[in-house]
Amino acid sequence: MQRVLIVRLGALGDIVHAIPVAAAIRRAHPQARIDWLVSAKHAEVLNLVSAIDRRLAVNDRGSGAGMPLLRTIRTLRNERYDVALDLQGLIKSAIIARATGAGQVVGFSARYCREPLARAFYGVQHDPGGDGIYAPTEKRHVVEINLGLLEAIGIHAARPEFPLDRVRSQAASEMREKTGGRYALLNPGAAWPNKRWPPSRLADVARALHDRHALRSVVLWGPGERELADRVAAAAAGAAFVAPQTTIGDVVELARGASVMVSGDTGPTHLAAAVGTPIVGLYGPTRPERNGPWIPEDVTLSRASICQCHHLRRCKLDTMCLLDIQASEVIDAVERRLASAQQARG
Repeated sequence: MQRVLIVRLGALGDIVHAIPVAAAIRRAHPQARIDWLVSAKHAEVLNLVSAIDRRLAVNDRGSGAGMPLLRTIRTLRNERYDVALDLQGLIKSAIIARATGAGQVVGFSARYCREPLARAFYGVQHDPGGDGIYAPTEKRHVVEINLGLLEAIGIHAARPEFPLDRVRSQAASEMREKTGGRYALLNPGAAWPNKRWPPSRLADVARALHDRHALRSVVLWGPGERELADRVAAAAAGAAFVAPQTTIGDVVELARGASVMVSGDTGPTHLAAAVGTPIVGLYGPTRPERNGPWIPEDVTLSRASICQCHHLRRCKLDTMCLLDIQASEVIDAVERRLASAQQARG
């Protein structure tokens, strides 16, 4: 196998969860050419992934960035891939994988495709053997499920690897200087509104960390989230700083230096997990078994069992399930995670 294409267009967290696939292919076939097709909106993270050779950014959302779709398909066909792996499971991604003309087009069975009709475009379907991608009985992490797809091409990965390069980050340097080199990361934002825990409660966590451990907090924010970060910092009364505007590389370097991170199920959380940051994750509309951090010592506080809006971007009820998680519960979880991290260092 000489040429491999991975199709995973987005989103950020899902791309992070697919990185071990590229790493496993590289380990099994060190000389192979590994390309990755990604939505232009999410291409930045792949610049950090040393296991891949080429990143092809497609304009699949009508924005000005990336190659037009038809030009992208022509480019991919010229590469003559031996294998195209569709990790997205959408009809769009499956059609693109098939249109490459790859010798083998591999994807998931209908139960594990986001759009079951995508399976019609695969030459080889991998069935993970569970009840489905969103089934409550599916307890395997999505990283494990993604790696399972490689069995179709004879690769059996022993453990997930996340080869993310280090970068020079002015934002990380600035926050180290402000905090004296010790800090927690707090992330109030998320693309799904029902994954956001209240800024006032994150501020309670920041004050507790400062009072108990002299640990300042750095508050992350992304597009449209600056107000959330400002609210956390204002309520924290000096215990938290708002991060400067960050790139993906900045987030990774901030995570590498953090003593702990508190966040919902969102892309920065998964980046932090990939570089081994101690995490306390807050879950409701998604299940931590599938989408949570994978280090056993990490702590997740979940209300998935009472959530009525699984895998929906917005809550259908008057009160989000995440509101059931109190600040005291999160502070206790952070204490446990800091203690286990200290024990591991010891």
